[in-house]
Amino acid sequence: MESFYIETYGCQMNEADSEYMASILMSLGFERAENLNKADIILVNTCSIREKAEKKVLSFVGRVRPFKEQKNIILGVCGCVAKQEGEKLLGKAPYIDMIFGPYQINKLPELLSRVKSLKKPVIALDDEACFQRDVNALVYPGVRAFIPIMQGCNNFCSYCIVPYVRGREVSREEEEILYEVKRLAKLGVKEVMLLGQNVNSYALDRGVKDGFVSLIEKVSKVEGIERIRFTTSHPKDLTDSLINAFGYIDKLCPHIHLPVQSGSNKVLSLMNRRYSREEYLEKVYKLRKVCPEISITTDIIVGFPGEDDRDFEDTLDLYKQVNFDSAFSFKFSPRPGTKASNMTNIVPEEIKQSRLEILQELQKSITYDKNKMLENKILPVLIESKSKKNEGEFVGRTPCFRVTNIICNNVKSLDMIGQIVDVKILKGLKNSLKAQLVNGD
Repeated sequence: MESFYIETYGCQMNEADSEYMASILMSLGFERAENLNKADIILVNTCSIREKAEKKVLSFVGRVRPFKEQKNIILGVCGCVAKQEGEKLLGKAPYIDMIFGPYQINKLPELLSRVKSLKKPVIALDDEACFQRDVNALVYPGVRAFIPIMQGCNNFCSYCIVPYVRGREVSREEEEILYEVKRLAKLGVKEVMLLGQNVNSYALDRGVKDGFVSLIEKVSKVEGIERIRFTTSHPKDLTDSLINAFGYIDKLCPHIHLPVQSGSNKVLSLMNRRYSREEYLEKVYKLRKVCPEISITTDIIVGFPGEDDRDFEDTLDLYKQVNFDSAFSFKFSPRPGTKASNMTNIVPEEIKQSRLEILQELQKSITYDKNKMLENKILPVLIESKSKKNEGEFVGRTPCFRVTNIICNNVKSLDMIGQIVDVKILKGLKNSLKAQLVNGD
């Protein structure tokens, strides 16, 4: 039986795309390969958000080249770098067999057939007005699943490449999403994460106001689904109705990823974020009023062009006011084709690095303190897998999305996976929790 291997870079949307490609390949009779040298098809699903994305992709396909020389492997590059670079990738790696964008995943069987019959590289990068998923092909072996509900972004933040590689916002039909959720529930999925580059604006492209809240309400009624999450949220589109949903939809987990990017109004304006620090803080206040236990995580960019010491102090001040549970923080790096790539007043590298270190040390301290505060509490945890490190332990997540390692030495059965169990938090660690199964060993 032929096998495949998929390397994935980037966000949850890319992870969802990779799982969808895996499902398509398995529906064609392929099986997953444990590593590169056992695969007949190798795909790299790419992300162009961070610096040196193209170099990372070329490095990976360079590692694949020796395997191609040993046997007839089909090598494909897909995702955002594929969309951005297109045929230029062949000039640097002519042994690539397929290059296709995010909207062409549904055509994977056709692309494979063309590669085999034409014996030359196949490129598929045309934009489409909508994206499709063959829901009946989906195969999810785990208890958590990513469900893309929309693609693209209309915001054009000055630093972001997403609108250029993923296109404008296009929402899937609600009925199609609900059908997928129901199918996944029958396959054993207990938790779904609804995905979009700007998930809060779901259905606005069809003129439907509060369509996202309506969707969450309907997903919550699907039998078998125990938890609902979503990402990524743009603060300007976080409505009062969505905030209030955290107060009455029991299955909606008390966690929101709300990228602020900067605490400086000047920098937020330069980034074209279209909200102020005051508006952001007001929404955080409303979230915590509706759901006091909510976990708030974020993204931060330091060293954006024009960011001075006062701007960075504003970011630190906002950071301390919100007290984020965790954060993804990065130094600014220009993406070709974005407005920010042409900005002057560049922040020196050593200053960017210093600011990043200050911010990350602050976050480490906050996260650790918050984890310590959970000690001795009883929390429900969804068991996702057995621990790869410690025999007799399982790994899961709390409702607030904290990774929890659970000691249950006398429970060996894999029947634990997929269950929501009560645990007592024994110790808050720097990045996770250690817990004991309640009523267990």
